[in-house]
Amino acid sequence: MTDKKEKNSAETEFNEEPEMTEENSENVQNSECKEEDALKQLQEENQKLKDSFLRAYAEAENTKKRCQQEIEKNSKFAISSFAKELLGVADNLQRALSAVDEKTQSECAAFIKGVELTQNELTKVFNKFGIKKLDSLDKVFDPNFERAVQEVEDKEKPAGTIIAELQSGYTLNDRILREAMVVVTKGGPAAPKDE
Repeated sequence: MTDKKEKNSAETEFNEEPEMTEENSENVQNSECKEEDALKQLQEENQKLKDSFLRAYAEAENTKKRCQQEIEKNSKFAISSFAKELLGVADNLQRALSAVDEKTQSECAAFIKGVELTQNELTKVFNKFGIKKLDSLDKVFDPNFERAVQEVEDKEKPAGTIIAELQSGYTLNDRILREAMVVVTKGGPAAPKDE
């Protein structure tokens, strides 16, 4: 029986909580304060990391968009130098057709047909790659698309009307590739302004 008493008294001592002294109470409070401070610091650090991550993610997305736009722009306009060189070929084909007069037209029918076919094929290639010829004749002069090389007195047409095109203008994907060189009128009534 003594063994049982000793065993019960040992269990009772083990299960009893230590007495809460003032010193123990302060230690517990200090420990809780330290844990709260550490938790606040961790939460603040977590918030800073979230903000940094969101900023970095937004910057990465913006960079991705800018790069995509640059790639699209470069692919659209990469051929501009090559296209400018081909414009001379188009000009020369037009000059060849213009050089044939009415007297020799019947004798040069095969030649004319060959040049026209070549010119049509070049136009198809231009269209495929976004190169378009500007239509300037009989329109009001626009310095963004044309360069006036001569002014001619014409009282019948409004001032600033294009009456001749010395060199055709072209655009590449709606961006000016080469300005048209034109002859414009002066001295006539004022040209109507676009609203």
